[in-house]
Amino acid sequence: MAKMIAKTPEGKTATKRKPQTVKLKAPKKIFVLDTSVILYNHNSINSFDDNDVAIPITVLEELDQFKKGNDTINFEAREFIRIMDRLSVNNSLQNWIPLGNGHKGKFRVIMNEKASLDAEWVFGERKADHRILNAAIALKDECPDRKVVMVTKDVNLRIKAKALGLPAEDFMTGKIENVDSLHSGVSRFENVDKKGIDRLYAEGLCEPADLGFDNNLAPNQYFILQSDGASALGFYNPRNQLIERLDKHQVSQITPRNAEQVFSLHAVTNPYIRLVTLQGIAGTGKTLLALAGAWDQRRNYKQIYLARPIVPLSNKDIGFLPGDAQSKINPYMQPLYDNLKFIQNQYGERNKEFQNITAALESDKLLIQPLAYIRGRSISNVFFIVDEAQNLTPHEIKTIITRAGEGTKIIFTGDIYQIDTPYLDAQSNGLSYLIDRIKHHELYAHVRLEKGERSDLANLANELL
Repeated sequence: MAKMIAKTPEGKTATKRKPQTVKLKAPKKIFVLDTSVILYNHNSINSFDDNDVAIPITVLEELDQFKKGNDTINFEAREFIRIMDRLSVNNSLQNWIPLGNGHKGKFRVIMNEKASLDAEWVFGERKADHRILNAAIALKDECPDRKVVMVTKDVNLRIKAKALGLPAEDFMTGKIENVDSLHSGVSRFENVDKKGIDRLYAEGLCEPADLGFDNNLAPNQYFILQSDGASALGFYNPRNQLIERLDKHQVSQITPRNAEQVFSLHAVTNPYIRLVTLQGIAGTGKTLLALAGAWDQRRNYKQIYLARPIVPLSNKDIGFLPGDAQSKINPYMQPLYDNLKFIQNQYGERNKEFQNITAALESDKLLIQPLAYIRGRSISNVFFIVDEAQNLTPHEIKTIITRAGEGTKIIFTGDIYQIDTPYLDAQSNGLSYLIDRIKHHELYAHVRLEKGERSDLANLANELL
């Protein structure tokens, strides 16, 4: 506490204490979660520090519709229902129940939907979203001294909430701040020391200092190096802490057409790199390069497993399609078959490698299946490619990687701007989250492919449409 010196009437000094300002702690917020948040992350109720969390009873009713099935959202629904069951063992869910042994906030279910403002009347329709809004407004009426915030991954629901004067926001856990600053895995340097490039060509590697770099380079970083009249492609090897020269060469008869494709093939075929992400727009060759590298490395693995998430068009389940289970999933797996067929056709029908690919498919040495089929499996000594990874949540990405046993290598490919899954965007999808969180690890390499190589026509569409 600060002191002030003052004179008494007798001329003596006296100490006068300055009044201390006491800063009152703001009341804890109450966050109301909708169904989309629960299906995105079943543990979301533990993501709000010491603030309180509530869900409307309508959310539990909606979760009941999602509890059956093998998709990730079905798993998330079941796990959240189990959390509710544990919380209700010795408590009533209508009362505030402490979370996290008292270190976090409290939780309850909102039963009351009679609010001062009726969302169903305002929007002229009786539906689950409007009942959820009514429950949140009713809680706001019940707790006028506290800030009640609607949390949803449904953009339209956030807009409706704000229109009713209810604060609303996205669920931010697992969401990166800035997509534009996302790790690219590739650095371009001009005017580097030509002596360093000469040494790269003479010896195949050099010290970072030879190129004017310090020793704080990111593991498995790729470089485009340019100097007066000379250029080279490089890779920082964290095991020997040297920069190694990379050259363009064929892998499974596929020849890289640009620097990023050279880097991609190196990452995919490097046995010391166990996790790779390839990000880029359509036509940059992500899936083809991953498949080419996998086939080249097939002798080092028990199985090559190719998978992609099934995202039905128009929200129609694959059960609506005719035929047996394999017939239903084939349309979703066709892009993987197309890329594999392209590699196979590089050899010619009489070539032994052409026949080997057919035999690998028939014997399940090379297996193409929906991603949902891996749940519960332990994947050991497998070369595992996950295509269209931007349609996965961060939790799904984590689930896949934790399935990796000894000797497994995982490749994720995708375009973070081309998302087909509701409630995901460029900032919150699992591929963006993985690139942002695991960068600069020795087991991981990432390449962002910039240039489309499918055709001039495809490039025209990407650039102008």
